[in-house]
Amino acid sequence: MKQLLAALIALPLAFGAMAASAQESTPPLPKAAIEKIVHDYLIAHPEVLKEAFEALQSKEDAAKADDQSQKVASHRDQLLADAASPVAGNPVGDVTIVEFFDYHCPYCKAVSAPMDQLLKEDKGVRLVLKEFPILGDDSILASRAALASVAQGKYWPFHQALMAYRGSFDMPTLKAIAKSVGINVDKMEADMAVNKTMPLISGNRDLADTIGIGATPTFIIGNKVVEGAMSIDDMKELIKQVRKS
Repeated sequence: MKQLLAALIALPLAFGAMAASAQESTPPLPKAAIEKIVHDYLIAHPEVLKEAFEALQSKEDAAKADDQSQKVASHRDQLLADAASPVAGNPVGDVTIVEFFDYHCPYCKAVSAPMDQLLKEDKGVRLVLKEFPILGDDSILASRAALASVAQGKYWPFHQALMAYRGSFDMPTLKAIAKSVGINVDKMEADMAVNKTMPLISGNRDLADTIGIGATPTFIIGNKVVEGAMSIDDMKELIKQVRKS
C-alpha cells in the first residue's frame, strides 16, 4: 500500500522527466500541468488504481510466501521435532501439519472438529500443536492449563474440550473442563504453578515472530504457510501435494 502511494506521488515527476528526455529541445511541461494530466487520467480510469493495488498485493503476498517458506525450511526442527510440543494423530506419520492456535480464536474452534475427523480418516497425518495465545490473558491461562495436562497424557481430549467451550477462561472453568476429561486438577494446577508451561509458549511466540506468523489459526504443511481459516478439503489437497513431492 505505501509503495503504491509513493509511486503515485512520484508519477508526475516521472512523466516530466520522460517528456524532457524525449524532447530535449521542447521545454518540459510544468509540474502542475503534469499532475493535472495524471489526476484527470486516474479520475477517468479509476480501474487502473484497482488493478495497481491488486498487482501490488499479489506481489507482496508472493514475496511473503517465499520468505516464509525459506524460514520454515531453516526452522524445520523447531517446527516438527520439538519434544515439548504436543502431537496428535500418528506420531510417526508421513505428513506433518503444524498448527499455531489460540483457544479464543473462533476460526480455530471451527476447524477443531473437522481436524479431529481428518486425523481419524487419514492415519498418516501427524499434527504438531503450537500453543500461540495472542487473544488475551485468559487465552494464556488456557494454554498453560492445556500444556500442564501433557504430563497426564490427557492433552488431546482437553484440547478438544477447550476448543468446544464458548466463553472466557478462569481457573474454576478450566478445572471443571479438565475434570470432565479425567484430568487430576490438583496436579494440573501444581504444574501450572511451577511455571513449566510459559517457556514453551514464549518459544512458540518467538518462532512465530521469526517466520512471520501473526494470525490464528496458521497451518504449515510442507513448506507452505497458510494463515487464517482453511478448509479441510484444501488441507487434504496440500497433504496430497506433500506426498507426491
